[in-house]
Amino acid sequence: MSLQAQHLTLAYDAEPVVADLSVHIPAGRVTVIVGANACGKSTLLRGLARLLAPRTGVVLLDDVDVTRLAAGAFATRLGMLPQQPIAPDGITVADLVGRGRHPHQRWFRQWSKQDELAVLEAMRATDTLELADRSLDELSGGQRQRVWIALALAQDAEIMLLDEPTTFLDLAHQLEVLDLVRDLNVDRGKTVVLVLHDLNLASRYADHLIALKHGQVVAEGPPSEVVTADLVEDVFGLPCAVIPDPLTGTPLVLPRPRSSRTQRSSSASALHPPARGWRSAELRAESDE
Repeated sequence: MSLQAQHLTLAYDAEPVVADLSVHIPAGRVTVIVGANACGKSTLLRGLARLLAPRTGVVLLDDVDVTRLAAGAFATRLGMLPQQPIAPDGITVADLVGRGRHPHQRWFRQWSKQDELAVLEAMRATDTLELADRSLDELSGGQRQRVWIALALAQDAEIMLLDEPTTFLDLAHQLEVLDLVRDLNVDRGKTVVLVLHDLNLASRYADHLIALKHGQVVAEGPPSEVVTADLVEDVFGLPCAVIPDPLTGTPLVLPRPRSSRTQRSSSASALHPPARGWRSAELRAESDE
């Protein structure tokens, strides 16, 4: 199942967050979207999930404009876990995960054994089964996040969009969640799109990496080709070295220590001193403003 955006412009007010962006999500692969804060990562995901209507452009699911698909049919094919999901007060874990099965139900087909098994499997996969009867309000941030991921799994959509699914999780649970995502991709052929902040984890788990800057795609492709020191400094403003991860061979970003960055900056200033008269030129520029 293919998912793509063509000349997509997304905005919450007058100023576009994503402007004239075109991107193709590889089917059956894990795609990770990375970029600095406020670069449009979550906004792009919301546009793909038709939670935010385009100002211009179109999102296509199997070459069909997603706005033409019925809500139920769309939800069985594409599901999204937002960054800050909201649940009713007092809802239990089992009831919340069960809501992931709503797109599969019809007036003539209510709760079934298949739904029960899907919820049970999703909770087992996310290690939330023992929490089934507890209220979501009672759980820690990490526990709640795993429950929300269980809901997304129970929905059993062919394409899963996960906006920062490792939020609130310690490193061990982050790896568990990402290993689970990889298993869903390999064992079930799920197409998965994630927004992640950790560039090293993104490089380790992504088949396809999309780097955004100011609402535009600046690079995309395999992490081994995309993640370079120049790109990291351009997109994140972070001087670094990039080496192969000794365990996986994927790119490993090593930020330069502050002292090293300061030394480099001082060396650059010594090699290229300001032109004579720079202060008067600066004052003239300020007066022109």
